[in-house]
Amino acid sequence: MAKVAVMGCGTVGAGVIRVFDMNSGAIARRVGEKVEVKRALDLREFPGTPIEKILTHDFQDILNDPEISVVVETMGGLKPAFQFTKQLLEAGKCVCTSNKELVAEHGVELLETARAHGVSYLFEASCGGGIPIIRTLNESLTAEEISEVTGILNGTTNYILTTMADEGKDFETALKEAQEMGYAELHPEADVEGWDACRKIAILSSLAYGGHLSYKDVDTEGITKIDAADILYAAALECRIRLLATSRREGNGIWALVAPMMIGHENPLTTVDGVMNAVMVKGNAVGTTMYYGSGAGSLPTASAVCGDVIECVKNNGRPVSSDYSSGPISLLPVDEVERPFFVRYRGTETEAIRKYGEISHITVLKKYPEEFGFLTPVMAEKTFKAIAAEDDKVIKWIRRGKKEEAE
Repeated sequence: MAKVAVMGCGTVGAGVIRVFDMNSGAIARRVGEKVEVKRALDLREFPGTPIEKILTHDFQDILNDPEISVVVETMGGLKPAFQFTKQLLEAGKCVCTSNKELVAEHGVELLETARAHGVSYLFEASCGGGIPIIRTLNESLTAEEISEVTGILNGTTNYILTTMADEGKDFETALKEAQEMGYAELHPEADVEGWDACRKIAILSSLAYGGHLSYKDVDTEGITKIDAADILYAAALECRIRLLATSRREGNGIWALVAPMMIGHENPLTTVDGVMNAVMVKGNAVGTTMYYGSGAGSLPTASAVCGDVIECVKNNGRPVSSDYSSGPISLLPVDEVERPFFVRYRGTETEAIRKYGEISHITVLKKYPEEFGFLTPVMAEKTFKAIAAEDDKVIKWIRRGKKEEAE
């Protein structure tokens, strides 16, 4: 019998315990032995629940238990999760986590520690909830030269943008509704400012390109400036606004960006609504593949964690390989990337043409008669930004995805 411990019994940790309980028979059949959660670490009490019988408040009870071979870290944050995880790996225990903040900040060090001690550090649940994207990059797509990873990686922002588009609500109202439904935290900055998606694209890019992309180097913009008018213009142009996290090879380099993007219906990510997530991966042999599923929630995320635990048990302590190295990935400046831009404008068409060239998709909304919207020609970001910065007629601009980006 394999013995497991869970550190952190919040939404995901409690879900892990529940999955191992309700699917114990199927898991035992596939693994070849029963997998049992022996210990659960938390500061709180859980009277009258299954957690109560296995609860401990002392980390040493897990660290020093020779029967426990795999530990689940669902504490979140960096402290004490980092210190605990490193000690467990040094003690020869595998660790499986859903903690994207920890993976993004200390993943390289923890993976090196795991390799040095002949164990595994796995983090499938850190990106995309229940979507098996990390295992796909580690196993199914290992024959590919990957050229792009693009995704909707945050369910909170996707829910807000979907609600704004489908129900005509403004950002603040949609955010409040997301909080009431449990899709957004009381302090939602990590989601709505794009930081959560930034960490996730950094992790996925590190796996896809075989190096280490620091999330601190990724240009990141959230959705807090998207308003009802932007949503209406997008609809008029048969587009949707999505917070996209993207990294792509261009020549000999890679660029990465997290930002709201206006995408047309030729892009399958326009159909990803609500709290769902999706990731598109482009390889030189397989072409474009897409992975879709629940990006958050107790059981979907717990399922991904449990899959990692089972992988560790089946490998009987042997380390699971991962193309995630300490070699830094140098990013190309996003300002060199070329694309069209959607612009809301309070001037005249003649003025817009004189400044931006052959504009297209000129759109006037009855609700906003003192302005109009248009698309610029394809141009480098630095070129567009330089023009827009000197143009006092610009109300707002949003990046427009190119059609070939969806192919």
